[in-house]
Amino acid sequence: MTSADPAPSSAHPPAVTVVGIGADGWDGLPAASRTALLEAQVLIGGPRQLELLPPDCAGERVAWPSPLRPAVAGLLAMHRGRVIAVLASGDPMFYGIGRALTEELGTPAPDGDPAGLRILPHPSSVSYACARLGWPLEDTEVITAVGRPVARLAAALHHGRRLLVLSAGAHTPDEVAHLLREHGYGPSPMRVLARLGGPTESSTSGTADTWDQPPTDALNVVAVECVRAPDTPHIGAVPGLPDDVYEHDGQLTKRHVRAATLGALAPAPGELLWDIGGGSGSIAIEWMRTHPSCRAITVERDPVRAERISRNADRLGVPALRVVTGRAPAALADLPVPDAIFIGGGLTAPGLLDACWDALPEGGRLVANTVTLESEALLADRYRRHGGELVRLAVAHAVPVGGFTGWRQAMPVTQWTVTKPSSVMGDHR
Repeated sequence: MTSADPAPSSAHPPAVTVVGIGADGWDGLPAASRTALLEAQVLIGGPRQLELLPPDCAGERVAWPSPLRPAVAGLLAMHRGRVIAVLASGDPMFYGIGRALTEELGTPAPDGDPAGLRILPHPSSVSYACARLGWPLEDTEVITAVGRPVARLAAALHHGRRLLVLSAGAHTPDEVAHLLREHGYGPSPMRVLARLGGPTESSTSGTADTWDQPPTDALNVVAVECVRAPDTPHIGAVPGLPDDVYEHDGQLTKRHVRAATLGALAPAPGELLWDIGGGSGSIAIEWMRTHPSCRAITVERDPVRAERISRNADRLGVPALRVVTGRAPAALADLPVPDAIFIGGGLTAPGLLDACWDALPEGGRLVANTVTLESEALLADRYRRHGGELVRLAVAHAVPVGGFTGWRQAMPVTQWTVTKPSSVMGDHR
């Protein structure tokens, strides 16, 4: 115990203490954590965690129900006025229950506050895994499959990168190996580390191409050293992915225009995009690939294309992309407020531009692309009314001309980009 992490006084224990515990159980806990558990009148945790506690922890034991998150507020209210200790696996603030508790109770109070939330972390499975592997933690990317699709891993696949996948269960390693093979990373070495920090810790190694290990313990982490097969296309980390990585029927914002469009949209961590007229989903997908916390909703009226967008999103590692099948602007009703809007189709639909402008908050960005004169006239009118930037993007590709080479011009794209001003400033005239 250090002076920065004192054990609570038995006279004034915090109302709620979150205690991280590892596979080594009671023996691996520091004095402050043991004291909190011994003083608790109510002990809340998963059945496996509660079983790690000795009889000396005499508080009432309450197992989390499933689903867990909706039950948090009710359980805390049920035991209000009593001293509560909540058990968490490893570090409670790393994909753990700590987040839900801070959302309900606020940030931790200073030590000694009898009404406050206190968090006592234990080394996370990621810390243990990096220690076993000799991998610097700051250079290792972590993807969780707990409550999330393994398909998210696809966005992190880059040759030479080291990844740790937090498993949802015993079969996650098989799912990871299958995904690596499907995406051309079959040569990647894999190592499954189970029950990290406990007396029965184990490790299993192989490559994705040859992975045939039996299911291991549900508490495991999958380590991957990404190795791209020689014939696998290179997919970079910035917008402007090759057109052929998308399944499409021709309705696709082409690579160079797509890169310019994402540059204009300027995605930032945590932001939400509306992608209207999704086509193949390329703008929304590459918006989400810029950062794991970026979110997007794509609106597509054609059900066949909507299904295709979902397949593209899964294959490119952003399965959380929300696809709304319907016609804009009607389909925009009740969607959460966007930080940015892209209109790639349907500009001439009555009321669409007005609905998008009204939905955009102050400081929000709107980008619209078109190749038709009719839609271009609409954008020119909005440019006069609201300002922003109106540009024409032209791309030409070199093609054979007899025995020589010439340029073939693609249809030019007119693009309007604008940031919505504050109401104090008003519209540009």
